[in-house]
Amino acid sequence: MKKLILALALSSVTGIAVAAPVSYDMDPGHTMVLAQWNHFGFSNPTANFGIDKGTIIYDEKAPAKSSVEVSMPLNLLSSFSDKFNAHLKSADFFEAEVFPTAMFKSTGVKVKGPNKLEVTGNLTIKNNTKPVKLDVTLNKKGVNPMNKKQGIGFDATTTIKRSDFGVGKYVPNVSDEVKLRITTEAYAK
Repeated sequence: MKKLILALALSSVTGIAVAAPVSYDMDPGHTMVLAQWNHFGFSNPTANFGIDKGTIIYDEKAPAKSSVEVSMPLNLLSSFSDKFNAHLKSADFFEAEVFPTAMFKSTGVKVKGPNKLEVTGNLTIKNNTKPVKLDVTLNKKGVNPMNKKQGIGFDATTTIKRSDFGVGKYVPNVSDEVKLRITTEAYAK
Protein backbone atom coordinates (compact mmCIF):
# COMPACT_ATOMS: atom_id res chain seq x y z
CA MET A 1 0.00 0.00 0.00
CA LYS A 2 2.84 2.40 0.87
CA LYS A 3 4.48 1.67 -2.49
CA LEU A 4 1.22 2.40 -4.33
CA ILE A 5 0.73 5.73 -2.49
CA LEU A 6 4.36 6.67 -3.17
CA ALA A 7 3.99 5.80 -6.86
CA LEU A 8 0.79 7.87 -7.13
CA ALA A 9 2.41 10.81 -5.37
CA LEU A 10 5.47 10.67 -7.66
CA SER A 11 3.33 10.39 -10.79
CA SER A 12 1.24 13.40 -9.76
CA VAL A 13 4.38 15.45 -9.09
CA THR A 14 5.82 14.33 -12.44
CA GLY A 15 2.55 15.31 -14.15
CA ILE A 16 2.76 18.80 -12.70
CA ALA A 17 6.37 19.20 -13.80
CA VAL A 18 5.59 18.11 -17.37
CA ALA A 19 2.65 20.53 -17.61
CA ALA A 20 4.59 23.58 -16.40
CA PRO A 21 6.20 25.93 -18.94
CA VAL A 22 9.69 24.80 -19.90
CA SER A 23 12.49 27.09 -21.08
CA TYR A 24 14.61 25.72 -23.93
CA ASP A 25 17.86 27.00 -25.44
CA MET A 26 17.85 26.81 -29.23
CA ASP A 27 20.65 24.67 -30.67
CA PRO A 28 22.57 26.75 -33.26
CA GLY A 29 23.85 23.55 -34.89
CA HIS A 30 20.31 22.34 -35.56
CA THR A 31 18.59 25.63 -36.32
CA MET A 32 18.28 27.16 -39.78
CA VAL A 33 16.46 30.23 -41.00
CA LEU A 34 16.42 29.69 -44.76
CA ALA A 35 15.46 32.61 -46.99
CA GLN A 36 14.50 32.09 -50.64
CA TRP A 37 13.75 34.69 -53.32
CA ASN A 38 13.49 34.94 -57.10
CA HIS A 39 16.47 36.36 -58.98
CA PHE A 40 15.42 38.10 -62.24
CA GLY A 41 13.15 35.13 -63.01
CA PHE A 42 16.14 32.87 -63.61
CA SER A 43 16.65 31.19 -60.26
CA ASN A 44 15.42 30.90 -56.67
CA PRO A 45 18.55 31.12 -54.51
CA THR A 46 18.64 30.58 -50.76
CA ALA A 47 20.65 31.87 -47.84
CA ASN A 48 20.83 30.60 -44.27
CA PHE A 49 20.66 33.04 -41.37
CA GLY A 50 22.44 31.24 -38.56
CA ILE A 51 21.63 31.95 -34.94
CA ASP A 52 23.91 32.45 -31.97
CA LYS A 53 21.25 32.21 -29.27
CA GLY A 54 17.56 31.81 -28.88
CA THR A 55 15.08 30.84 -26.20
CA ILE A 56 11.77 29.04 -26.52
CA ILE A 57 9.44 28.93 -23.56
CA TYR A 58 6.87 26.25 -24.30
CA ASP A 59 3.78 25.73 -22.15
CA GLU A 60 2.37 22.36 -23.16
CA LYS A 61 -0.78 22.85 -21.10
CA ALA A 62 -1.42 26.40 -22.39
CA PRO A 63 0.54 26.87 -25.65
CA ALA A 64 -0.82 30.42 -26.02
CA LYS A 65 1.43 31.35 -23.07
CA SER A 66 4.52 30.19 -24.98
CA SER A 67 7.13 32.52 -26.46
CA VAL A 68 10.28 32.65 -28.56
CA GLU A 69 13.16 35.10 -28.88
CA VAL A 70 16.14 34.66 -31.19
CA SER A 71 19.10 36.68 -32.44
CA MET A 72 20.68 36.13 -35.85
CA PRO A 73 24.16 37.66 -36.23
CA LEU A 74 24.64 38.59 -39.87
CA ASN A 75 28.24 37.41 -39.78
CA LEU A 76 26.70 33.89 -39.82
CA LEU A 77 24.68 34.62 -42.99
CA SER A 78 25.64 32.05 -45.63
CA SER A 79 24.54 31.80 -49.24
CA PHE A 80 27.09 29.01 -49.82
CA SER A 81 29.25 31.40 -51.92
CA ASP A 82 31.86 33.64 -50.31
CA LYS A 83 31.47 36.31 -53.01
CA PHE A 84 27.67 36.39 -52.67
CA ASN A 85 27.92 36.35 -48.85
CA ALA A 86 30.01 39.54 -49.06
CA HIS A 87 27.44 41.10 -51.42
CA LEU A 88 24.51 40.27 -49.09
CA LYS A 89 26.38 41.72 -46.11
CA SER A 90 27.26 44.91 -48.03
CA ALA A 91 25.44 48.26 -48.02
CA ASP A 92 23.40 47.02 -51.02
CA PHE A 93 21.50 44.72 -48.66
CA PHE A 94 22.02 44.10 -44.93
CA GLU A 95 24.84 46.54 -44.10
CA ALA A 96 26.12 43.99 -41.62
CA GLU A 97 28.92 46.24 -40.35
CA VAL A 98 26.37 48.87 -39.28
CA PHE A 99 23.50 46.51 -38.35
CA PRO A 100 25.22 43.29 -37.21
CA THR A 101 22.19 41.41 -35.85
CA ALA A 102 18.63 40.59 -36.90
CA MET A 103 16.16 39.74 -34.10
CA PHE A 104 12.78 38.05 -33.69
CA LYS A 105 10.64 38.29 -30.56
CA SER A 106 7.19 36.74 -30.35
CA THR A 107 4.16 38.74 -29.25
CA GLY A 108 1.53 35.99 -29.32
CA VAL A 109 0.81 32.32 -29.94
CA LYS A 110 -2.46 30.76 -31.13
CA VAL A 111 -3.29 27.08 -31.33
CA LYS A 112 -4.38 26.22 -34.88
CA GLY A 113 -4.84 22.45 -34.48
CA PRO A 114 -2.95 19.39 -33.25
CA ASN A 115 0.76 20.34 -33.22
CA LYS A 116 -0.05 23.49 -35.23
CA LEU A 117 0.53 27.02 -33.94
CA GLU A 118 0.45 30.55 -35.27
CA VAL A 119 3.22 32.64 -33.77
CA THR A 120 3.11 36.38 -34.24
CA GLY A 121 6.03 38.59 -33.40
CA ASN A 122 8.32 41.41 -34.34
CA LEU A 123 11.20 40.92 -36.75
CA THR A 124 13.93 43.55 -36.68
CA ILE A 125 16.39 43.98 -39.54
CA LYS A 126 18.50 47.13 -40.00
CA ASN A 127 16.61 48.81 -37.13
CA ASN A 128 13.31 48.29 -39.01
CA THR A 129 10.82 46.36 -36.88
CA LYS A 130 7.75 44.87 -38.53
CA PRO A 131 5.16 42.33 -37.40
CA VAL A 132 5.33 38.86 -38.92
CA LYS A 133 3.16 35.78 -38.60
CA LEU A 134 4.68 32.30 -38.60
CA ASP A 135 2.83 29.06 -39.36
CA VAL A 136 4.45 26.61 -36.94
CA THR A 137 4.46 22.83 -36.61
CA LEU A 138 5.59 21.12 -33.41
CA ASN A 139 7.71 18.26 -34.77
CA LYS A 140 8.58 16.45 -31.58
CA LYS A 141 8.98 16.84 -27.85
CA GLY A 142 10.95 14.32 -25.81
CA VAL A 143 14.38 13.08 -24.81
CA ASN A 144 17.01 13.13 -27.56
CA PRO A 145 18.63 9.67 -27.59
CA MET A 146 22.04 11.14 -28.52
CA ASN A 147 22.50 13.79 -25.83
CA LYS A 148 19.91 12.45 -23.33
CA LYS A 149 18.43 15.96 -22.95
CA GLN A 150 14.78 17.00 -22.96
CA GLY A 151 14.26 18.55 -26.37
CA ILE A 152 11.66 20.12 -28.58
CA GLY A 153 11.63 20.77 -32.32
CA PHE A 154 9.61 23.05 -34.57
CA ASP A 155 9.34 23.99 -38.24
CA ALA A 156 7.87 27.33 -39.33
CA THR A 157 7.17 29.22 -42.54
CA THR A 158 6.30 32.78 -43.49
CA THR A 159 6.74 35.25 -46.32
CA ILE A 160 8.04 38.78 -45.79
CA LYS A 161 8.72 41.77 -48.00
CA ARG A 162 12.39 42.64 -47.78
CA SER A 163 11.73 46.27 -48.70
CA ASP A 164 9.83 46.61 -45.40
CA PHE A 165 13.18 46.10 -43.67
CA GLY A 166 15.29 48.46 -45.78
CA VAL A 167 16.68 45.64 -47.93
CA GLY A 168 14.91 46.58 -51.18
CA LYS A 169 17.78 46.87 -53.68
CA TYR A 170 16.88 45.61 -57.19
CA VAL A 171 13.11 45.27 -56.52
CA PRO A 172 11.13 44.22 -58.58
CA ASN A 173 13.74 42.37 -60.68
CA VAL A 174 14.88 40.54 -57.59
CA SER A 175 11.66 39.63 -55.80
CA ASP A 176 10.52 41.73 -52.90
CA GLU A 177 8.84 38.69 -51.36
CA VAL A 178 11.16 36.38 -49.48
CA LYS A 179 10.00 32.99 -48.26
CA LEU A 180 11.36 31.98 -44.88
CA ARG A 181 11.55 28.37 -43.75
CA ILE A 182 12.74 27.83 -40.19
CA THR A 183 13.66 24.62 -38.45
CA THR A 184 14.92 24.40 -34.89
CA GLU A 185 15.84 22.03 -32.11
CA ALA A 186 16.02 23.32 -28.57
CA TYR A 187 16.96 21.75 -25.23
CA ALA A 188 15.69 22.34 -21.71
CA LYS A 189 17.85 24.61 -19.56
